[in-house]
Amino acid sequence: MSAARAELLALLAEKSFKLGHFKLSSGGTSDYYVDCRTTTLDARGARLVGELVLDEIAARGWKPEAIGGLTLGADPIAVAAAVVSSERGTPVNAFLVRKAEKQHGTGQRIEGFRQGGARVVIVDDVCTTGASTIQAIEAAREAGFEVVGVLCLLEREEARGRANVERAAAPAPFVALFTASQLREHVKGNQAR
Repeated sequence: MSAARAELLALLAEKSFKLGHFKLSSGGTSDYYVDCRTTTLDARGARLVGELVLDEIAARGWKPEAIGGLTLGADPIAVAAAVVSSERGTPVNAFLVRKAEKQHGTGQRIEGFRQGGARVVIVDDVCTTGASTIQAIEAAREAGFEVVGVLCLLEREEARGRANVERAAAPAPFVALFTASQLREHVKGNQAR
């Protein structure tokens, strides 16, 4: 594991991982909760997220023109990647997918980058059932984007989430930077020290 990847995993464990009894947006319950926004909205966390997302995209050869996903979890990921890509001299724009079309103004569901036919990567912070990721994939395709990859920061490894996203994303591949197992293992290792 690279130093940047290990640092981001440590930040997720410190800032985003909570034990207890939680109701999930999917309707299920869990003995842990991961709020990635406390990491993706952290100054150092945002930098690491932007770097690692772009590194993963480059390693997979996706070459997108833009990156985005369903608001709110995807927003800081898309913006961090856009900023870092600009600094690297290989700009990748960002877009945000609203949960529903605006009922005023231009009535857009996609905000930011909106060039039809563009190659895009869909991002999400946490994937449980995959519902929010799938909504973003569908909205992007309806807007005329070509989805070339789907990436989530953390896959909870539950409720057929991966299978649901893979089916919706096909033929685009789905990858996770981290899994819940990796995060739990990191937390457990730190508690043992």
